[in-house]
Amino acid sequence: MDIFEKCYAFQDAREAIARGVYPYFIPMTENEGSETVFHGRRLIMCGSNNYLGLTTHPKVREAAIRAVERFGTSCTGSRFLNGTLELHEQLEHELAEWVGKEAALVFSTGMQTNLGTVSALVGRGDVVILDKDDHASIVDGARLGYGKLERFIHNDMNHLERVLQSIPDTVGRLIVVDGLFSMEGDLADLPNIVPLAKKYGARIMVDDAHGMGVLGGGKGTAAHFGLTNDVDLIMSTFSKSFASLGGFIAGDDDVVHYIKHHARALIFSASIPAGNAAAALAALQVMREEPERIFRVNQIAEKMRAGFRSLGFDIGHSVTPVIPIIIGDDERTFLFWRALFDAGVFVNPVISPAVPPGRQLLRTSYMATHTDEQLDRVLEIFSVVGKQLGVIS
Repeated sequence: MDIFEKCYAFQDAREAIARGVYPYFIPMTENEGSETVFHGRRLIMCGSNNYLGLTTHPKVREAAIRAVERFGTSCTGSRFLNGTLELHEQLEHELAEWVGKEAALVFSTGMQTNLGTVSALVGRGDVVILDKDDHASIVDGARLGYGKLERFIHNDMNHLERVLQSIPDTVGRLIVVDGLFSMEGDLADLPNIVPLAKKYGARIMVDDAHGMGVLGGGKGTAAHFGLTNDVDLIMSTFSKSFASLGGFIAGDDDVVHYIKHHARALIFSASIPAGNAAAALAALQVMREEPERIFRVNQIAEKMRAGFRSLGFDIGHSVTPVIPIIIGDDERTFLFWRALFDAGVFVNPVISPAVPPGRQLLRTSYMATHTDEQLDRVLEIFSVVGKQLGVIS
């Protein structure tokens, strides 16, 4: 059998393209934070993870430009060999301080942070326990390791306890959860996960890719719940609130030191360029100096959640700037996306396997730089399209 046969048989995307409802890989000519441009037409961007709007902040842009001028465009090597700059170590020190941990380690992407961290820690005989709604990078990291993978129903503490009870006391256990779940905007139940982890001798890692810069005064989900000291590892990415590219893991110095010398995703991957490191550092500085941005993005989230609910949309259990509009059907999800796109609003359609069948949704997300005028326009367009498609009455 030809290994390419499945490639020739895959026609779903081409059929969607032919029908004009293919929503992925859309090439933008401009991206100015709260607005984007496609073929000369401006759209309100409600599908970005640029929560604090820092990709266009003058300090962040200038820091990246200065770093490129000084260090060039690439480090041309891994952190392990020739690719570590003083800038990387400064960033690690400040990130550890920001999230309240002893040490931090910077990876090339958020995906690699999870791949490298989980696979390095979970060895033969160990068990990694994941929430069923965890990000794909966590799942892939668990699969790369040599340990056993267990999963529990999303935020179901009774099921989590049954899983923990089934694991022998002699086995190492790591619970990994998203802090802010990226599709439906709800939070990990850390106040109940922490006591269970202590009861059964498990460690906790929180992927705070979407919570960092948004919750807990910008310091993430653990800080939001007052549980920073009870969570063992905090992970985040630079491609959301930090307005850059890369990721980091933070925790006890000995644990981070071990990951540094055992994570293949770090050792065998080139380090982030100086421009990316400098941008992330500058974004962190802005978070400290302009806390009103963190307040504003959460204020906007409250406005939009209330607005969508008043229109009759199902937004699930969102308590954050990630607000799903649950449609429950592939066809209507794509048609809704297309109608919004044509009317000037950019959102992200999400179908299975990214969400369970029956939970197909339009993922909307908001930035501190959205204006009230833009937000009111978004609600107006959603109302019109929702009624046209019969999603709301």
